[in-house]
Order: sequence, then structure tokens, then C-alpha cells
Amino acid sequence: MRIRTTAAVAAASCLALLTGCGAADMTKQASPFANAQGAKTVTLSVQSWVGAQANVAVAQYLLEHELGYRVDTVQVDEVPAWDALSQGRVDALLEDWGHPEQEKRYVDDKKTIARGGELGVTGHIGWFVPTYLAERHPDITNWKNLDKYADLFRTAESGDKGQLMDGSPSYVTNDKALVKNLKLDYQVVFAGSEAAQITQIKQFAKEKKPFLTYWYSPQWLFEKVPMTEVRLPPYKEGCDADPEKVACAYPHTPLEKYLNADFARKGGKAAAFLKKFKWTTEDQNEVSLMIAERKMSPEDAAKKWVDRHESTWRKWLS
Repeated sequence: MRIRTTAAVAAASCLALLTGCGAADMTKQASPFANAQGAKTVTLSVQSWVGAQANVAVAQYLLEHELGYRVDTVQVDEVPAWDALSQGRVDALLEDWGHPEQEKRYVDDKKTIARGGELGVTGHIGWFVPTYLAERHPDITNWKNLDKYADLFRTAESGDKGQLMDGSPSYVTNDKALVKNLKLDYQVVFAGSEAAQITQIKQFAKEKKPFLTYWYSPQWLFEKVPMTEVRLPPYKEGCDADPEKVACAYPHTPLEKYLNADFARKGGKAAAFLKKFKWTTEDQNEVSLMIAERKMSPEDAAKKWVDRHESTWRKWLS
């Protein structure tokens, strides 16, 4: 799930099952339908975090059932997705957390990618502790006090340092630089994927154990495991420009959609629909929860949301 930093959010290879799969770059396994001239087909890029999967599930369901398109999906990590989009391997990317370098290269300079408008959801990455821990130790939510509690967060993986749990090494994250530049007695430990990280968080919470984790909103897990954000040094425009020198919080980022430029011009009703696709954090979390927690297939979750929210999606088709 992700933000204006420097890596990419992992691709988990089992979309429907949401198991702890490793990241996969599938840009070279493009859909045979991508950029297909004259065919009623659309290829959507799918990232591994469940919010992005919820976007694609609903868009795919409506494209297929309301507009009569055949939809293919391709699993691509965040930064490689820009290359795939530029080259026409995929037609649309529905949730980008901010990649200014790629935006300048492909949108402004090469003009091979077109902006598709805001998704309607604002994303934010941060460091979080479980609320039950914050209630016991209120000052733990200030980064300046984290070293005071480092012993609470030690694990076998972090050694003699406190553990800061991240998701996949391919996720957008400044955490190693933050730990170094803020001179914190912590070790970044990667769970491997969003699914693996969720499993660990839920286990810690079940046992009421302390944990410090990289996490992000919107995310359905907050409804199951209440977490409180740790206040990092305030974000200011440009404070994350140099990945090696970052010493500030993550920004709040309006999530954006991007389309292959040719598809944006020639994609007909499908392109027009994807440009209008815009929903709320609550909408996304409703579908995400059905997929991740209730173990519904993305298609079934999308159908259930579509059945409940016709007044919302009808506007995307007009």
C-alpha cells in the first residue's frame, strides 16, 4: 500500500487468496489484450495490497458486466508498473501513491502516460503501535521517546535493537534512512508481504504484545486491530527529496490513477469510465474487508459492493 518515497509495494502472487507470497515483477508477462486495437478489452495493473485489489475488482466487475469488456489483470510492482503502462503492456493503474520521478519522465516528458484523475482516497504511511500499548505508555507515540522503549520491541530478528516491522523490501519505505538519521536504536525487519505482516500484527495483538510497525491508511486492519500513530518529525515539502537524508514523517497523498496515453485517447467507454472511477476510503475498506478478512473472492466482493452502491457507480458510466 503506496506513498511518496522510494521503493515499491510488493506484488503478492496469490491475489484471491491473499497469502504471504513474495514480490513478483510480471511486466514481461503482459496481457495479450493490452493495447489491443479495436478489441473490447482492458488490461489493469494490480498491486499486492488489498486496497489496490479492491479498486481493480470493482472496476473489472463493472467493465465486464455493465460495459461488456473483457478485462485482464497483470501483477506488477509499483515502479515497474510505470514502465509497463508506458509501453502499453497494461492500460491503467488505479492507485499510485506518488512517484514524482516516473511522473516527470512518462507524463511530462515522454507523454506516454496520461493522468487519470484522483481515486478519491488519501493515503498515508506511518509508524504505528497498538492502541493498548499507547494507552499504557502515552509518551511512546513521540519518536523522541522510542529508544526508551526499545527493549519492549526486541525480537530474535532484531537482535539487541528494537524491531521496526516493515512489509516487503519492495514496498515504498524510508524506514532504514529514518532509523539511521533519527539515531534510533532499532532494526528494520521485513515481514515479506502485506499478508505476512498482517498475520504478525494480528498474532501480536491476540497476545497483547508490544509491536512497532510500518503501516498505512486506508487499510481495513485498523477495524480489527486499533493502532495509534507515532509522531515523527513533521513532513515538509521536499524533506524526503533525498532518500538517504530523510528525517521526516511520510506525507498524506491523494492517490492518483494513470492511463496509457494511447488508451486514454482511444479507449472509448472503458477509458472514460476509468477516468470517472472515484470512491471513498469507506468504499475501498468495505471491499477490502470482504476480500481479506471474510475470504471472499475479489469478484464476489465487488458484486456485493456493486449491488449495494448503484447510486455511486452509475455516475461513472454516464
